Amino acid sequence: MSISHGQIEKWIYENCENENLEFKEARQSSDREKLFKYCVAIANERGGYLVLGISDKIPRRVVGTNAFQNLNEIKSQIRVQTKLFVEIFEVIYSGERILVFKIPSRPTGTAYSLKGAYYTRSGEDLVPMTEDKLRSIFSEGKTEWGLEPLRSGLSVDEVIACLDVKTLYDFMDLPQTNNAAEVVRKLCSVGLVHEEAGKFSINRLAGISLAKELDSFPELSRKAPRLIVYNGKDKLDTRHDIVGKRGYAAGFQGLVRLCMQHMPQNEVVENALRRTVPLFPERAMREVIANALIHQDFEESGTGPIIEIYANRIEVSNPGVPVVPVERFIDGHKSRNERLAWIMRQLKICEERSSGVDRVVSAAEMYQLPAPEFISAHNSTLVVVHGHRMFKDMTQDDKVRACYQHCVLRYVVREQMTNDSLRNRFGLADSSNAAVSKIIRYTLDANLISVDPTAGSSRKYARYVPSWSVSN
Repeated sequence: MSISHGQIEKWIYENCENENLEFKEARQSSDREKLFKYCVAIANERGGYLVLGISDKIPRRVVGTNAFQNLNEIKSQIRVQTKLFVEIFEVIYSGERILVFKIPSRPTGTAYSLKGAYYTRSGEDLVPMTEDKLRSIFSEGKTEWGLEPLRSGLSVDEVIACLDVKTLYDFMDLPQTNNAAEVVRKLCSVGLVHEEAGKFSINRLAGISLAKELDSFPELSRKAPRLIVYNGKDKLDTRHDIVGKRGYAAGFQGLVRLCMQHMPQNEVVENALRRTVPLFPERAMREVIANALIHQDFEESGTGPIIEIYANRIEVSNPGVPVVPVERFIDGHKSRNERLAWIMRQLKICEERSSGVDRVVSAAEMYQLPAPEFISAHNSTLVVVHGHRMFKDMTQDDKVRACYQHCVLRYVVREQMTNDSLRNRFGLADSSNAAVSKIIRYTLDANLISVDPTAGSSRKYARYVPSWSVSN
C-alpha cells in the first residue's frame, strides 16, 4: 500500500482534523516521545493517520519535514515502546517531503499505554484517559453485569418462588394477579427474566432488585446492604450490625425505616418552640441510600453498600470510585448501572436523573446543617452527612464546602450566589456580612467559585458562579 497524491490533496482541501487524522508541521524535527504518545492516543481512538509536514491550521499548507530520516529505525522504536505495528509512508508532494504514519486501531476491550499512561487527545493536548473511559473500553464485548444469567432452566413457579413480584406490582401500580404466567410475562417485558425454550432464566438485575432472599443467590449475598449503628462518634462501641436480606427494591422501604429508627435526634428551635427532629430528613436520606445502591461498582467483589450511623453523622459508602468527579455531583449525572437506575426509577424508589444529590444538599441548607461531604476514597465512594453544628463550631473547610455547594445549587436553577444568599444559607443575621465575605474569599482562593463575569465590577452587588462554569 502507498499514499497517493490524491489522498494528500483530499486531506489538505477536504478534511478537517478529527479523531482519525492529525497534522503536525515538524519542519526540522519531531519529539520522539511525543510521537509515541500520538501513536498510542490515535490507536486508542480506533486508529488513523498522523501526518508530518502539513500545517494543522486551516487553510493547510505543505511545509515539508526533515524529521525521522531513518524510517526503519523509528518504526522499530515505535514497536518497542508502544507494541504497535505502525506503517510509515514517505511522500514527495509539490517538492516537499511528507511523512504519513498509519496507526492501527486498538483491539476491542484493549487500550494501549506508554510508560503506564493510557493516552488520548483533548483538543491540542495529549492527556491520560479518565478512569471511566478506561473502564468503558475494558468492558467492551462483555455482557453487562446485570444481564448475566443468575439462575436458568426455571419453571414459572420457580421464578415466582425466587422473586418478590408483589413489590413489582405494588410500586408500578399494576393490578394484582394470581396468574403466575402473566406475572412472569411482565418480568420478561421489563428485562428481568428471559424465556429459553419454555424455561426461564433470572438475570442478576432481577436478583439484586427483587430477590426474596439474597442469600439464595450466593454471588449476590456480599452485595447486600449493611447497616451499622454505633453508640458514639467512633467505631469503638457497636450497637447494631444488620445485613439486608432482600433485593434492593424489595427491601428498600424497610432499609430506610430501619435507618430512620436508629437515626440520632437533634433538638431545634423554630418560632420559639423547641422540637426534636432526626439528624437528617427521611426524604433526603432515601436519596443517599438509593445512590449508594445504584452507583456502586458491581465488579468490585466481596463488598457492598454500607450505612454507618454515628452519634453526630451518617456515612454511606459504596464500592467503586465515582464515574462523575465529586465536585460535579450536584450538576452532573452519569450512572454506572443505568438499567438498575431505570428499574429503581420505575419502582419510584429514586428520583429522576441528577435530582438526588440536589435534594441531599438542599436538605442540609434547609436545616442549616454542615454541608455533606462527597469523597472518592480507595475503590469506593463515601457520602458523609453531618448533624447540626452552630456556625461558630463549623470548620473553615465546612464553610468553604457549604459555600461551593450553595453556589452550584443556585447555578443549576439559573441564579447566582450572593453574599445575602449565602448568609441566609447559614441562617446568619444581616450584621454577619463581613464573616460571609470572608468565606466567599476563602472559596475564591480555593478556585472553587469565580466572580460572575456578567455582573460587573461592583463589590456590593457581586455575584458568584462555580469556577468550572466560567472555564468551560
